[in-house]
Amino acid sequence: MAQVVVVGGGIVGLAVARELAARGDGVTVLEKERHWGAHQTGHNSNVVHAGLYYKPGSLKARMSVAGNASMIAFAREHGVPVEVCGKLVVATSTDELPRLHDLAARAEANGVPAKLVSATEALEYEPHVSCVAALRVESTGIIDFKAVCEALVRELDGHDLRLRSPVTAIRSVAGGVEVLTPQGVVRADALVNCAGLQSDRVARLAGLSPKAIIVPFRGEYYELTRTELVRGLIYPVPDPTLPFLGVHLTRMLDGSVHAGPNAVLALRREGYRWRDFSFGDVADVARFPGTWKLARRYARTGVDEVLRSLSRKRFAASLARLVPEVTEADIVRAEAGVRAQAMLPDGSLVDDFLVESAPRQVHVLNAPSPAATGSLEIAKHLANLTRSVIE
Repeated sequence: MAQVVVVGGGIVGLAVARELAARGDGVTVLEKERHWGAHQTGHNSNVVHAGLYYKPGSLKARMSVAGNASMIAFAREHGVPVEVCGKLVVATSTDELPRLHDLAARAEANGVPAKLVSATEALEYEPHVSCVAALRVESTGIIDFKAVCEALVRELDGHDLRLRSPVTAIRSVAGGVEVLTPQGVVRADALVNCAGLQSDRVARLAGLSPKAIIVPFRGEYYELTRTELVRGLIYPVPDPTLPFLGVHLTRMLDGSVHAGPNAVLALRREGYRWRDFSFGDVADVARFPGTWKLARRYARTGVDEVLRSLSRKRFAASLARLVPEVTEADIVRAEAGVRAQAMLPDGSLVDDFLVESAPRQVHVLNAPSPAATGSLEIAKHLANLTRSVIE
């Protein structure tokens, strides 16, 4: 039996801890906040993704498709609210039809149950939608990921779970690692870094020089007051040249409808509002050579996202492409989230999961959506890596 310390108490960290514990290892989980799933897990759209968008054979594709099934099964077994409602990806113009058909082909390659439907057939699913055609994806669901975290914590009863325990230093020692916190030193045979927005900094504390840095993107949401306009999930056809899916409409478990997110650079790693600012966080991003290459590449898109962030009218207009009845008066501000996005020195955003390892260390440096969906599958992968760095 090994002793493993997991840094980060979001859904990925807790899932890794559960998987290690199930294999007979002793686990300590260190979370700097006062509750579990405080950042990305607790501020996402709560969608159980089907695995539709991702390159066939990629970790994201494999983890999402398998994770869709395992997450829904876990929720039902543990009494976590979940609903498999399906979603529509809609082409709002004929120019988008080739991309919609490409998406259908990708769904088939990934083993995702999906079918192309006409504009008339789309209205049977979403009576208020506007499109020329759509892709119906049956296995997409809605869940409460914070409740999943609570269930994972219950499964870890008897293990060492520590809130309000930020990591201040990490030392490699003979046969293991020592992790310093304000409450003392944790000694373990191995470390797994699932620190999300702080993952690259934790890796540097451990002596690594990660090739990517974390860039925080804030995703801003509105809530749709006319909930009768949306039955399930309505997404646009994504632009493959852009790193994000675009604003969409999602009916939540409580019947509310969330709209968004857009994507703007956050001015603090955990900056959920424009006024949240950290000089150090901004300086880190500004000093990184990839930042300016990224800015040049997506200059027009970046300006559009900022303008939409500042203008409710623009945000509503984006939603009206999907559901024309939506107006500026129908949306109100909702809670934002911040996505930890790994960026390379050439300015490219890391599209897949990124994991770096060292003797007795495993560091998750990019776990983008669908990480929450695939967390139970990611945990198996990381547990295998942890065993390999110990042996």
